[in-house]
Amino acid sequence: MSGIYIHIPFCKKACHYCDFHFSTSLKYADEMVEAICKEIKMKKNRIPGQVGSIYFGGGTPSILSQAALQKIFDTITQNYQIDSNAEITMEANPDDLTAQKLKELKQLPVNRFSVGIQSFFDEDLTWMNRAHHASEGENAIKRSQDAGFENLTLDLIYGYPLLTDTKWLSNIDKAIELNVPHISAYALTVEPRTALAHAIKTKKQIPVNDHQSAEQFVILMNKLTASGFDHYEISNFAKPNCYAIHNTNYWRGINYIGIGPSAHGFDGQNRYMNPANNAMYIDALERNKLPEVIETLSIEDRFNEYMMTSLRTMWGIDLKKIANDFGKDFFEETIQNLRGFEDKDWLILEKDTIKLSQNGKLFADHIAAELFIIKE
Repeated sequence: MSGIYIHIPFCKKACHYCDFHFSTSLKYADEMVEAICKEIKMKKNRIPGQVGSIYFGGGTPSILSQAALQKIFDTITQNYQIDSNAEITMEANPDDLTAQKLKELKQLPVNRFSVGIQSFFDEDLTWMNRAHHASEGENAIKRSQDAGFENLTLDLIYGYPLLTDTKWLSNIDKAIELNVPHISAYALTVEPRTALAHAIKTKKQIPVNDHQSAEQFVILMNKLTASGFDHYEISNFAKPNCYAIHNTNYWRGINYIGIGPSAHGFDGQNRYMNPANNAMYIDALERNKLPEVIETLSIEDRFNEYMMTSLRTMWGIDLKKIANDFGKDFFEETIQNLRGFEDKDWLILEKDTIKLSQNGKLFADHIAAELFIIKE
């Protein structure tokens, strides 16, 4: 079943490492909600069947009022068929998940939270310019569970200068102790046009250490898999049968529509991209025009995207799918490209499936790039 992604472009503060599209001003929040609802209506024919997942990302969706969120949900249910077991996720910051906020969210169809913990150490959160304190992270998870929200995932970050291996193990242990069924963990990357990138460029911060990130990724894999989590995607770990439906559909090429400024959608052949500009987005929809740019993907684009996303998952690359969906030439070139890895222990061949070994997971992007097919 198809999915709906909704980008809410507002945050209380700008995290130093973040390059997602957002604004720290809520001045035009009402106009944004109106525009989002209009885009939802205008795209209703793009999902002919049932919707299996809805994901509120951002930004910080939990910053919106109950009334604003209810308006968006009402618009969705009036224009789409929502499966009765649909996964409905909302990203939330710990400081937003107060007892009152959870009571309000309980009145909405939300059945899953993605909580931006990042670290359980105050000095790390201050370094990142996060809006919450360490104690709020733990308390937000427990309050959510007490309110009946059991389907939780929390985000952690590793590979930054303040994070010793001892602290990293402590963060992982705390996440396990909180008994959440899903954990996402990301190596800190320095994106252009972020405060962190500027601080490193001006030598106010030391550069990120790739060796540190690799070692902490190995610690993460060993610790979580030993604790009963499946490593089902490079950055995602879950207890059995608790995989994120919405994100898994991304990686497996299932269609979805993107709503909101900077959101992307995909229909199997085309990618739809909204501008990362709140004013442009609102203005277009006030004129009853979709603000998107459409990119028609070539067969090479679709193949390379399949290689990149599939290789990152526990399901791996399906060689039969390559032959059936992309043709004999792509299949034969893939087999030829795979020979370049015969002397390394990075890949595992199981029947007609290519998967990453644990060592290979350290080089996932490099391996995928080597398997890309580029036509001149």
